[in-house]
Amino acid sequence: MYEGDVLAGNWRRPGKGKIPQVPAEPDLVVEDADSGFCGAVVACDKEAVTLEDRFGKRRLFPLAPAAFLLEGKVVTLVRPQAAAPGAPRRSASGSIAVEGLRARVARQSRIYVEGVHDAALVEKIWGHDLRVEGVVVEYLEGVDDLPAIVDEFAPEPGRRLGVLVDHLVPGSKESRIAARVTSPHVLVVGHPYIDIWQAVKPSAVGIRAWPDVPRGVPWKEGVIAALGWRVEPADAWRRILGAVSSYADLEPELLGRVEELIDFVTGAP
Repeated sequence: MYEGDVLAGNWRRPGKGKIPQVPAEPDLVVEDADSGFCGAVVACDKEAVTLEDRFGKRRLFPLAPAAFLLEGKVVTLVRPQAAAPGAPRRSASGSIAVEGLRARVARQSRIYVEGVHDAALVEKIWGHDLRVEGVVVEYLEGVDDLPAIVDEFAPEPGRRLGVLVDHLVPGSKESRIAARVTSPHVLVVGHPYIDIWQAVKPSAVGIRAWPDVPRGVPWKEGVIAALGWRVEPADAWRRILGAVSSYADLEPELLGRVEELIDFVTGAP
């Protein structure tokens, strides 16, 4: 997964170079350099950090002098700084967080996304905002039957439907399907990416660019093979999602469309 041996060269030797310090933010995925345990940060105090692996197993590690691997580079973890007194806390989407939030009773309006990965990404970045507004996000298994799904939802004033579609570009199958939805109480928008994975900036994942996958090759499997990750798609997605911490890790083409859907389903009838 990493190029060469990142621990070669006696990285603990004095004078070897200062090891970067990284705040142990929730969901940051790192690997303990000594034990090889890899997991996401689930808790951190002034002395230790707790990691949880993909099987749900948790282990506690001291913050110092332990070293961790982050995207193949040796780092040390430090406790995240508390927000400055009086400064408003921001949600992952960049909005001002509502402290002591109690989720609003769900509206009749909904947002539909194509798949479970889309739903997980929307929840991670906009989950706080959606609970403030009382909007539920549901995922479909593709949009081939979108017109029938819209009819079943029965949109009307006060009961709006927003739909986020992958690869919504001129001439695509998705664009032809979306054009068949004509209700004024439904908004269908999309991003240009073949899969929601591509809406995550490559720099956030630690790659130069998302690879081109030849036609006829399943896209996710093609990406994994090209990157040499040697994992199953579900594990690859956990790695990608774990690299996302805020709206800054996503492409503008996705950010704008999701904000547009939230505004639509929460707007006046």
